[in-house]
Amino acid sequence: MTLVSEQSGATHFIPLCVPEFRGNEWSYVKACLDTGWVSSVGSYVDRFEAAMAARIGARRAVATVNGTSALHVALRVAGVETDDEVVVSTLTFIAPANAVRYCGAWPVFMDAEPKFWQMDMAKLAAFLAEGCSFSGGVLRNRSTGRLVKALLPVHILGHPVDMDPLLELARRYQLAVVEDASEALGATYKGRPVGSHGDIAAFSFNGNKIITTGGGGMITTNNEAWANKAKYLTTQAKDDPLEYCHHEIGYNYRLTNLAAALGVAQLEELDEYVAVKRRIAQRYIEALGEVSGLTCMAEAPWAESTSWMFTVRLDAAVFGMSSRALLQHLQQQGIQTRPLWEPMHLSKSQTGAMAWQMGVADELYADCLSLPCSVGLTDIQQERVITALRAATKTDRKV
Repeated sequence: MTLVSEQSGATHFIPLCVPEFRGNEWSYVKACLDTGWVSSVGSYVDRFEAAMAARIGARRAVATVNGTSALHVALRVAGVETDDEVVVSTLTFIAPANAVRYCGAWPVFMDAEPKFWQMDMAKLAAFLAEGCSFSGGVLRNRSTGRLVKALLPVHILGHPVDMDPLLELARRYQLAVVEDASEALGATYKGRPVGSHGDIAAFSFNGNKIITTGGGGMITTNNEAWANKAKYLTTQAKDDPLEYCHHEIGYNYRLTNLAAALGVAQLEELDEYVAVKRRIAQRYIEALGEVSGLTCMAEAPWAESTSWMFTVRLDAAVFGMSSRALLQHLQQQGIQTRPLWEPMHLSKSQTGAMAWQMGVADELYADCLSLPCSVGLTDIQQERVITALRAATKTDRKV
């Protein structure tokens, strides 16, 4: 396939979602190189933690090497232990499920609701009331006999989970709430930042996230004891400032000063990045709203989504093409798209874990496709995507 310049009106490859660097990244990274503070100690780690805590409205933040490590440690400090259970969104990237398993615990997968595609609160309530027994402040899964210790809602695609009913259930059954806000930094639920509603939260700064440090993650919490424990565990559980003494198993989950420097610069741009993402989403919604068989992801009235990964749902019988056929069709035109994740209850890696009343997540997995939505996506590029989608309904590639 021959690709020519965008200015000539033709077809450069349009990636799904790539990083954007337009602020103080060069300056801050150069400061690390100039001073030699490039590893896991340095002023930018402290600055990044303080800036994230302020942004979320949390007392403390602890930087980590990636979002998965943030989830792992968040679960540990929240009291999740071997053979406990954690209720997790099934429609998610695999990291939260794996983090539960790293603790020696078991996920219980909860379906998505059909309107906003987040964890289904009605099904969650039914599982806790009907699938579990609660006595003496202890919640036990009737089927497995295991203790249920925590709820792990995942705010997928930049949109918040409906947190108020989840928090009410957590209080009723004395469960910890660990928010996976990896995809939703900058989103708000009823006016408050995502990540500020539960007991502890985890964020990711992978290359395709709304801000990036190349990798990297963050734990935020108002619980000082949990924050201190998280800092201890992520820095090899060292118990003496001079001697190399360790009283328990820790992890080398520290974020480097170089990566934190990127994070500080990126966080300074977050408000503008969210605004750009929301404009991109609105343009897609306005342009694709009349396309038969195609539905854009909705935003709840109580939410302000970052539209991190703008996603559409196809009715193949009406649109005339399945999501996977459309993916291939757009790829041939130099437009990258992506399916949603295989729901966790279908993953061979999670064999043996319990799932509760599945159905919606399976349909979303089959039907949905995420469209190019980088912060740096140009109007010309987005118009190419829109034009290609409109034209796809007329193509002969009907699958």
